[in-house]
Amino acid sequence: MDRAIFDARYEEYRRAVEEFLDSLFLGTPHWQDLYASMRYSLLAGGKRLRPVLTLEFARQGGSDWRIALPPACALELIHTYSLIHDDLPCMDDDDLRRGKPTNHKVYGETLAVLAGDALQPEAFRLILTAPGLDSARRTACALVLAEAAGAEGMVAGQVLDTLHAPRTERELTEVHRLKTGAMIAGACRMGATAAGGDAALLSAAQTYAEELGMAFQIRDDMLDVMGDETTFGKPIGSDAQEGKVTFVDLLGLEGCERAVRERTEAAKAALAPLGGGGAFLLSLADSLAERKM
Repeated sequence: MDRAIFDARYEEYRRAVEEFLDSLFLGTPHWQDLYASMRYSLLAGGKRLRPVLTLEFARQGGSDWRIALPPACALELIHTYSLIHDDLPCMDDDDLRRGKPTNHKVYGETLAVLAGDALQPEAFRLILTAPGLDSARRTACALVLAEAAGAEGMVAGQVLDTLHAPRTERELTEVHRLKTGAMIAGACRMGATAAGGDAALLSAAQTYAEELGMAFQIRDDMLDVMGDETTFGKPIGSDAQEGKVTFVDLLGLEGCERAVRERTEAAKAALAPLGGGGAFLLSLADSLAERKM
C-alpha cells in the first residue's frame, strides 16, 4: 500500500479512537479523582495499535468499521489498566510511561490500583452497550476480550513474567504469546467478530496476530537495548536493570533482527486469503518491524 494512503487510514482510525476515548469519564461526581486518574493514562497517547487492528479487521469483514469503535476502545481500556498495574512498585516499578510520570507517581498507588480496577468492567460495559452491534455480536466480542485478557491470556503472561523468571527461549516465547500476543490476537478477532466475519477471516486474524505479536515483542526487546529514550518513552536498559532475560540475551541483536523479519513474513503470509484487500495489514506489519518506539 502506498505510504501516504496507509498513513491516512491509520490516522483516521487513531483520531476516531482518541475522540471516542476522550468522551469517556467526563462526569464530576465527588469521586472525580478516580476519573482523573483513569483519563490520565487512557489519554496518554501511544500508537493505539490494538484498536487500529480491531477497526481494520472489521473493515475486512465487510462492515462499516465505525461499528467496531466501542469494542476497539474497550480493548484500549483493558490495555491501559494493564499498563497502570504493570508500572506499580509491586510489578515493574516504573517511573515513566510514554515519557510521562506513571499513574502511581501522579495519583498514588491506591488510586492507580483503583483506576485500573475501574477500567476493566467499564471495558465490558462499552461492548455490551455498543449501539451498532446486535446482542449476539456484543456477547461474542465480550467473550473474545475476556479470553484475551484473563487467566489464560494476558494475566497468565504477567504471572509467568513476574513470578516464574523465564530463562529459555521456549519459556520467553510462552510469556509473550500470552502477555502481548493474546491481546493483539484479541484485537484482530474482535474486529472480525464485530463484523460477523467468516471462519476464514477469523483464522487469518488469529495467525496474523500471533506472529505479529511475537515480532512486536522481539522488536520491543531490541529497543530496550538500542532505542532512543526520548523516542521510546521509558528508560533504556530497564529490563537488564530488573534482571529480566530478554530475546536480545538469548538471540543477540542480529538474531532478533532475523526473528522479527521471519515472524513478520509469517504474519503477512497468513493474510493470503484476504487477497489484495489486506494491503493495509501488510504495510502495518512491515512498519512495526522497523519501528523506533
